[in-house]
Amino acid sequence: MTKTKVIVCSNSGIDYIDNDYDIEVFRSVVQYGENEKYDDYTEISAETFYNRLITDKASFPHTAYVSPGRMIEIFEEAKAKGYDSALVITIAKPLSGLYNAVELYKQEVTDFNVTVYNSKSLAFPEAFMALEAARMFKDDKTLEEVLGRLDYIRDNHHVLFAVDTLEYLIKNGRLSRVSGMFANMLSIRPVLDLDEEGKVRTLEKIRTSKSARKRLVEMFLEEIEGKDVIPCIIHASAAKEKIEEVRNAVLAKRPDLKEINDYMLTPVVGAHTGPETVGLSYIIK
Repeated sequence: MTKTKVIVCSNSGIDYIDNDYDIEVFRSVVQYGENEKYDDYTEISAETFYNRLITDKASFPHTAYVSPGRMIEIFEEAKAKGYDSALVITIAKPLSGLYNAVELYKQEVTDFNVTVYNSKSLAFPEAFMALEAARMFKDDKTLEEVLGRLDYIRDNHHVLFAVDTLEYLIKNGRLSRVSGMFANMLSIRPVLDLDEEGKVRTLEKIRTSKSARKRLVEMFLEEIEGKDVIPCIIHASAAKEKIEEVRNAVLAKRPDLKEINDYMLTPVVGAHTGPETVGLSYIIK
């Protein structure tokens, strides 16, 4: 019987979700300047990272996906443990070159089949795919059955978010510097989402952060009306009161949801959104 190792990239934030599955993580790297580099989560905590974003404006972080050498090493380690294949779930292709890199370097490991899956997402929905894959493989489901389940999740989820500052979107090329500076002068705070392919898209431009969070909730409620969903809040070390504000606003209209868990955006994602970002995501059951 085939034994398949589930691997997911750290953009999923799976490190922040308690689970008992043997899931490996391709860790992206947070880099400051030329020589200061940290593996996501294991070498730089979210608390340390977001505090530094706020207090050290001159030290702007950049990110890179896992090195080819480490990628191959993880495949070899899985093979040595008795796995004969791997399913690698990656962040949306428009957001990273990781998918193409795995497709290229998987050929370096002999007698070990690697399937690369484009989640077209990030954060909790991507992590949920990895958890579901691990659960199904544990129940002796086939790769085809697992991929069918992942396709369903990919086609039946959505991520929306509101940033507290445009600074990081500008520096990372999501907005032009001129339009970004103008928007900041007007206190514009966009509500964004990931489209069907995983590209970041601006849905609306709101005047203040509080209004953006309110509109975020309204959009979320409109989308999930009449649907049975798994909801969650994702955030970049946002203040507790902001998280509770969003949670309470959703539950006031949808008390049937009963509970909405919140998950941290890991540093390699937060480097692009900036601190205090708050998002809402759902997966249709």
